[in-house]
Amino acid sequence: MKLLGTIHDPTFVAAPPNRLNRLLLTLIKDERDLPFVHLTLQISLLLIPLGVLLYMPFVTGWAWWALAIAYQYVNNLKFKGPFGLMLHCTSHRPLYKPAFKFMNNYLPWVVGPFFGHTPETYYSHHIGMHHAENNLPDDESSTMNYQRDSLRGFLGYFTNFFFLGMSELVGYLRKRNRAKLAWKAVTGEVSFVLLCIGLGFVNLPATMAVFIVPLLLSRVVMMLGNWTQHSFVDPTDPGNPFKNSITCINVKYNHKCWNDGYHIGHHFRPGLHWTEHPTFFLKTLDKYAANQAIIFDGADYLKIFISLMTRRYDVLAQHVVNINGNTFASDDELIAVLKARTQRIPAVATSTVLGHSPSFAARH
Repeated sequence: MKLLGTIHDPTFVAAPPNRLNRLLLTLIKDERDLPFVHLTLQISLLLIPLGVLLYMPFVTGWAWWALAIAYQYVNNLKFKGPFGLMLHCTSHRPLYKPAFKFMNNYLPWVVGPFFGHTPETYYSHHIGMHHAENNLPDDESSTMNYQRDSLRGFLGYFTNFFFLGMSELVGYLRKRNRAKLAWKAVTGEVSFVLLCIGLGFVNLPATMAVFIVPLLLSRVVMMLGNWTQHSFVDPTDPGNPFKNSITCINVKYNHKCWNDGYHIGHHFRPGLHWTEHPTFFLKTLDKYAANQAIIFDGADYLKIFISLMTRRYDVLAQHVVNINGNTFASDDELIAVLKARTQRIPAVATSTVLGHSPSFAARH
């Protein structure tokens, strides 16, 4: 275990007051989100033109393959993470001012498909279902019904999401009388499918490279992320964000992906701005300690996922923060807690617990 030291994750730093930034600030609601506009411009000027070039009839042979490889690198290694978490942040807090709110459609409808994000489905799933249900059984992407340190469990989880995720999402939204969100999700998914079919007749290899490969990778990454974020769930208090989520501090991932490692804080305060998470984390340390919250220092989601799949609880324990030095009495106690929180939680057991205890929100 580790003691809590200095936190090096990003907080707000004002951008240089140059002409471009002054112009962009007239469009957006919060100056702290200026990096999102910079990223959007980079993607629009680099990635999208590369994708368009792959459809051009004069690009053939080795030149086409070179561009296709460059596109995959720029898409999946350089921009996929930052874009996906920018989409996440702007789903919670719209980027542009009311006078320019039509521009909020640019990310999900124009940029998103290049990363395999079908329009409107991320918002409908994440805001309309995941946060509403907080990984509890009515959340169709809940991890609770799976053994969360098992590769077999993850493959079952991913397979269910990949083939049934959209139908389950729409069914959930209709059941909750959120017909508008359901319609948006269906419209976005169908639009993407029709786009790929149409462009497939124009140039099938380009369509595979530009849209289909990113789609497959995005869905793997999203499910791997959600699985890891909600791998450690206390069966006695599954609706408590301090006991059903994790937090990762002092990782490069937080600098690249807008402090996405602060997942406990995000579920506790979904509307909190991404630059505020490190400070808010320090202000709420007493809640983390009281709930034996799982905080990893120096381990990102991928490392945690791999350690879970190989059941290297000793590796996980090395990165867990022991707040005040007494949240966990020993490594053995910590590992016992970690193992208990990765056990499959059947729906019957969950309904029993939820039926006999007030919700976390009601207690706080």
